[in-house]
Amino acid sequence: MTFTKPVLVRATDSEVLSASGVTLLADVTETGGQLTSHRSTFKPGKEGAPPHQHHEASELFFVLAGQLRVLLDDELLILERGDFLVVPPQVTHAFEAAGTEDAEVLFVLTHAKPRFGYYRLLEGAYQGTTDWAEVAKTSDLYDNHYAESPTWQNR
Repeated sequence: MTFTKPVLVRATDSEVLSASGVTLLADVTETGGQLTSHRSTFKPGKEGAPPHQHHEASELFFVLAGQLRVLLDDELLILERGDFLVVPPQVTHAFEAAGTEDAEVLFVLTHAKPRFGYYRLLEGAYQGTTDWAEVAKTSDLYDNHYAESPTWQNR
């Protein structure tokens, strides 16, 4: 897969998954396998992503607005507007809005498998049209492996 032309995604052309708060930007099919990117909005008090890890992908977080609570293995931290974080493969992480405002975050995954199908599957789970067991079956397909975390459970 080659990547020879710039990728421009206009805001008006982005696919928005309203139940999950995800806006799809570019997947590996558009970037020659280089990266996948999306923007997410997290509501206060609503978990963004449970503990999980990627075996192959690194995940970049850039906080556009609000605060994001992040689990990194056994450590909890708060990212503020403008903060940047890269989580390497094999690190268990989770995240959710912190504080009283929505958290808006730009995500980029490198060395990633195609992810848009995963986000659409999650959308169905949030809407109640897809069973969460179906999401769990896709760990290898989308390199999203759920993990247990007492630190996250006891936050």
